[in-house]
Amino acid sequence: MKALVTGGTGFIGSHLVDELLRRGYDIRCIVRDTSNLKWLDGKNVEILKGSLFDTDFLKKAIKDVDYVYHIAGVTKGKNYQDYYRGNVETTRNLLNASLENQRLKKFILASSLAAVGPGDDAIPVDETREYKPITSYGKSKAEAEKLALSFKDKLPITIVRPPSVYGPRDTYTFELFKYVKFGFLPGVLPDEQILSLVYVSDLVDGFILAGESDEATGKVYFISDERIYTWKEIETAVLKAIDKKVIRLKIPPMILYSVSFVSELVFKLQGKASPLNLEKIKDIRQKNWACSIEKAKKELGYKPKVSLEDGMRLTINWYVENKWL
Repeated sequence: MKALVTGGTGFIGSHLVDELLRRGYDIRCIVRDTSNLKWLDGKNVEILKGSLFDTDFLKKAIKDVDYVYHIAGVTKGKNYQDYYRGNVETTRNLLNASLENQRLKKFILASSLAAVGPGDDAIPVDETREYKPITSYGKSKAEAEKLALSFKDKLPITIVRPPSVYGPRDTYTFELFKYVKFGFLPGVLPDEQILSLVYVSDLVDGFILAGESDEATGKVYFISDERIYTWKEIETAVLKAIDKKVIRLKIPPMILYSVSFVSELVFKLQGKASPLNLEKIKDIRQKNWACSIEKAKKELGYKPKVSLEDGMRLTINWYVENKWL
């Protein structure tokens, strides 16, 4: 079997490449000229340098593969157009290029819980939830999903929606561990917030199950951990993994919004995307970012294997071993 992976140089995509290789797949990765190939170096991967906006290039890249895993995407942008271009237009280009591949078994689109937005109450959302994204990122992911599903009569499409993902190579979770290492644990989330998480290897299993399942064609699945967590439970797991006493710093929402406003303004003047902006604060301040995986368990046979405690321990050990911490 041959699989094309976009985003193979990134956190999630590189783990997917590793597991597909372990399972005997031939792997082809589309990368940019500026991509850092450190997670692919030394591995039996065919590297194609090109653009997701180059139609002829994409047709050649896809022409003889069995699976397309579209993992690449934009998670940080200056405006909605950045997200639309990086998440919707790239998906459209790949879908159109895939139409000429008669051997294609599955086109798997990596989406996000953000596409449907946070839950309205304390009940985890499931796949019947209508689209209610609250950020530009979420709106672009929703549009990418709608676009992909419009092709389901022409192509075998499956969409996978993870919540927040963590594990080795993740730079987002790493920022939290850096604060903890120096003895501080910033409190920015509501105490009553519930949320889902998924360890990266469990997500990769979900991607592959979705890819290999005929029943999954034309459908959408949440892939997450078995449990729903409170922020307090996540804090406890982090502190246990790093084994360090910390000072908890509760940051009032007004300060968060003020700092993000200034950050957004400064980066905008520089023509760059701010890592901290008003939409991001709005996103993390929601009280319900939890999702149900019952559909994936029933139809795909999905079963997460890594607990929060083990996942945090594995992640921190990797950060230490690789001298990130």
